[in-house]
Amino acid sequence: MLPGEIDYVIYEGLGNIPHFNDAVEIPETVNEWRREITAADAVLFCSPEYAFGVPGTLKNALDWAVGSVAFSAKPVALITASSGGEKAHAALLNILTALGTSIIDDLLISFVRTKLNGQGEITDSNTLMSIQSLVNKLVSSVKNNPAPL
Repeated sequence: MLPGEIDYVIYEGLGNIPHFNDAVEIPETVNEWRREITAADAVLFCSPEYAFGVPGTLKNALDWAVGSVAFSAKPVALITASSGGEKAHAALLNILTALGTSIIDDLLISFVRTKLNGQGEITDSNTLMSIQSLVNKLVSSVKNNPAPL
């Protein structure tokens, strides 16, 4: 759903980040995470809800970002896709606010499994339009306010 000229990275290192402990010496995996966020023009979060909350690996990584400026004024968008999702969605919005992000848009997709086919593709046209709208807003926020060099 991203325009062709947009480069993106799907960060797959959350599971490698050690448990948050407010250490004086920051582990290299945490520094890598912070560098990835700092280098990004924007961040799109897409998360499920587990046990009425934020998945542990994501919350852990965000906790490590609290002591940095990696997310400061960073344009972000949030999609929560789950059976319900309201509690995790609200919690993530609060966390992103605490990190000082610039929340461009957010979308809660409840009962997500009813909106997918057997291959995991979105079949619900309203959901597709809502996601495309969110993506367009996030991309526009970067194009209209490019980061200084």
